[in-house]
Amino acid sequence: MPGKAKPISPDDVLDPEKALVPAVVRVNETRVKRGFWPKITRTAARIPFADQALAAWYAARDPQTPMAAKGMIFAGLAYFVMPIDAIPDLFAGIGFTDDAAVITALLATLGANIKRRHRDQAEAAVKRLRDRRGE
Repeated sequence: MPGKAKPISPDDVLDPEKALVPAVVRVNETRVKRGFWPKITRTAARIPFADQALAAWYAARDPQTPMAAKGMIFAGLAYFVMPIDAIPDLFAGIGFTDDAAVITALLATLGANIKRRHRDQAEAAVKRLRDRRGE
């Protein structure tokens, strides 16, 4: 971090107005790279939006996806992997409703950047994850 740069607070990484600030994009991308697969592996069988989250993941990792879209996707996925959010995930039945809302808003806003190939990759990944867990 440069000498005069302000540290990034947790609130900054989830602030939509700051989602495209390069430093915030890097923090979100790092957080998602570390936390996405462990969380989706644990939750894919329990959350109905797993395929949508995975499609967003594949779009964010695609070099053809525009940088602005990647920044917003990483912000939405960072919210999904954050251990603390509006409704803690440990509450059965409602714990993932806020995550679902964020992913749904993300798809509604950036859906044009999530291509058929991303959706196909996501469907195959969900099937593998569920098969691996015997579900």
